[in-house]
Amino acid sequence: MFTGREKNDTRMLPMMPIRDVVIFPHMMTPFVVGRETSIRALDEALAADKKIFLATQHDASVDEPKPNEIYQVGTIASIIQSLKLPDGNIKVLVEGVERGKILKLSNEEGHFRVSVQTKQFRPVTTPSLEQLVQRATTLFEQYVKLSQSLNYETMMSAVKVDEIGKFTDTIAANLNVSIEEKQELLEIFDPVDRLTRLADILEIEIEKLNVDRTIQGRVKRQMERAQREYYLNEKIKAIQKELGRNEKSEIDELKKKIEAAGMTKDALDHAMAELKRLEMMPPMSAESTVSRSYLDWLLAVPWKKKSKEIRDITRAQQVLEEDHYGLEKIKERILEFLAVRQLVKNPRGSILCFVGPPGVGKTSLGRSVARATGRKFVRLSLGGVRDEAEIRGHRRTYIGALPGQIIQMMKKAGTVNPVFLLDEVDKMSMDFRGDPSAALLEVLDPEQNSTFMDHYLDVEFDLSKVFFITTANVVHTIPQPLQDRMEILRLEGYTEPEKLEIAKRFLVKKQREAAGLKAENLTLTDDGIVHIIRHYTREAGVRNLEREIANVSRKVARKVVKEGRDFKVTVGPDDLKEYLGVIKFRDTKTEEKNEVGLATGLAWTEVGGQILNIEATLMQGKGKLLLTGKLGDVMQESAQAAMSYVRSRAAMLGLDPDFYRRLDVHLHIPEGAIPKDGPSAGITLATALVSALTKIAVRRDVAMTGEITLRGKVLPIGGVKEKLLAAHRAGNRTVILPRDNEKDLADIPVNIQQELTIRFVDTMDDVFEVALDGKLESRPILVPGEVTPPAMETPSADLGREPMTN
Repeated sequence: MFTGREKNDTRMLPMMPIRDVVIFPHMMTPFVVGRETSIRALDEALAADKKIFLATQHDASVDEPKPNEIYQVGTIASIIQSLKLPDGNIKVLVEGVERGKILKLSNEEGHFRVSVQTKQFRPVTTPSLEQLVQRATTLFEQYVKLSQSLNYETMMSAVKVDEIGKFTDTIAANLNVSIEEKQELLEIFDPVDRLTRLADILEIEIEKLNVDRTIQGRVKRQMERAQREYYLNEKIKAIQKELGRNEKSEIDELKKKIEAAGMTKDALDHAMAELKRLEMMPPMSAESTVSRSYLDWLLAVPWKKKSKEIRDITRAQQVLEEDHYGLEKIKERILEFLAVRQLVKNPRGSILCFVGPPGVGKTSLGRSVARATGRKFVRLSLGGVRDEAEIRGHRRTYIGALPGQIIQMMKKAGTVNPVFLLDEVDKMSMDFRGDPSAALLEVLDPEQNSTFMDHYLDVEFDLSKVFFITTANVVHTIPQPLQDRMEILRLEGYTEPEKLEIAKRFLVKKQREAAGLKAENLTLTDDGIVHIIRHYTREAGVRNLEREIANVSRKVARKVVKEGRDFKVTVGPDDLKEYLGVIKFRDTKTEEKNEVGLATGLAWTEVGGQILNIEATLMQGKGKLLLTGKLGDVMQESAQAAMSYVRSRAAMLGLDPDFYRRLDVHLHIPEGAIPKDGPSAGITLATALVSALTKIAVRRDVAMTGEITLRGKVLPIGGVKEKLLAAHRAGNRTVILPRDNEKDLADIPVNIQQELTIRFVDTMDDVFEVALDGKLESRPILVPGEVTPPAMETPSADLGREPMTN
């Protein structure tokens, strides 16, 4: 937009192409002329009116530009001064007069001559123009303040002119913009349009300068920090040099360790990349500590170091026998594993799970496996672990991150093939932080654990050579997928003879030494040990037994200190009250005579077998069945099944078919504070009930166990070994067992089988024949409505153990 007058003029002038500069009107610029064509044009101008046309060439690298390689708009300049230099070049000082456009260009007498058209504008001052001038002045002032190459006072005085064309050209000449943008401003003849475009360029340049200033401030701060760190690092290096230390040698040493560690290719690449990063970091930076810790962990875990494995089965068997008494099945499985190792070069890793009550030697058995195989042993307790990161570790992005316990234990072992005991695997839990048992699925899967990935290390680690052993007290709390990955071996509770042998072989000697006693100071008799087992402990293992022996040893040690080193004592059953106080548990004994309504049953508990004296009594009433003794649901149902069987067989048992209408029956199992449950007391309940109703006594030396059906069938039960040992301990010499349990005698010690008379039965008739001290007289009269029991069916065997005393 233009408001004012316009005047055009045309003239012929010598023309000089210039490089890397745009000459504006009213601008004084010095430059050197060296090209022949340019010198001739300059000489012509000097010989005439000292006027020359200056136009910028497109490409500054072209020495002899063609007419189409020169911008068509340039500036008519006046030559103020010229000076010939010794090298033949001429230094000139020119001042721009006005812009012009080339109408015609010719090459005459060895230089360019042009016909130039000039335009002169006389804009009329308007409020909008004044506002535009004010805007441009403000923007230029901001630009000068931000620019480091312009003097504020000089520039602001230079733009204090009344002519708008000179105002815009002065600003344009001092802008630090590209040649193209300056040429664009030169080609705008209308001063108002030129001023508008100039204001836009100023806004863009101010924005750029603000960004540059921000970046420069940031860079300056970083440089100051870097310079400070550099200074401190140089000082540290100087100090280390004085102390004889060398940081470079430390990096080289790390590199050698990494190359010698035997890492996998992936781990080696990670380690080398991290080492390069560490080398570029300042030693005192926090990131340097993180990288160094990571490299230390990569070097600390074993990648190729192995324990030399002992594959001598004879020696392994000897070690297992030295460390543990009994546990024959477990020992056989371990020896089988070693035999396979001898035949197969690279067998898959084994995962065994020892399940059993506390104190039976699960953890110590893991140590024995390590000793028998010559491997290192590490133990990780999983009790109460509820965070998945405990297994897999934390990622390095977290402050204080560490590898998981699996990698930490492998570092502790120092070999790739240790015996790794995961203790209390049944006591893990889960919360919002994850499920550790799910993380263990990879660890305990031979198909996957060769590529175990810890979050911290972030490289694959091979666990396939590790011999994993897990321990648990119960199986039902272990997730099914985890159970599926393990071979479960059950460690039953020790029998009384086994506990006696363990005490004689291991515990007495161990506790005697722990108390500082010699063998002659303390002698524990076999009867004394058995007395402790029966009356001061009640457990499946031997932990409390060891504790009580320790109590005896300490009291004897006190006497040795008091009486002298030559003090000797032999501790038997009668002496234990002095050392251990009153007995804690009473042993259930067989009754002294046969009694009516009293039958002896057998029960399994976690601490071994027990006998149950089941009492039945009759009272006048209306057929009510009373059950007492803190019986569980299953045991109550067994009693009801026994009652129904007796009622259905009343005539055959010699009973009045209507007896239940006039009598109440009360069944009671003593020690009522102890919970009791399970189906195996069924035949005992029925026997006690029949004895009470028929007034025939039950033999006191007979103990029995078995589940009863409504048709009188006797079903198999569990815990046979513990129950037979309980009967033997209590003095019962005849034991009634279901016929389907005959196969379980393979686990019973030979001496126990020889001392017991074991009778196998199929029906309750067989039980009565053995258990009752007299014969039953049947009534051949059928009561109206009575249904004769049909042929007995063979029910499915339930071999599971009762969870509680029964």
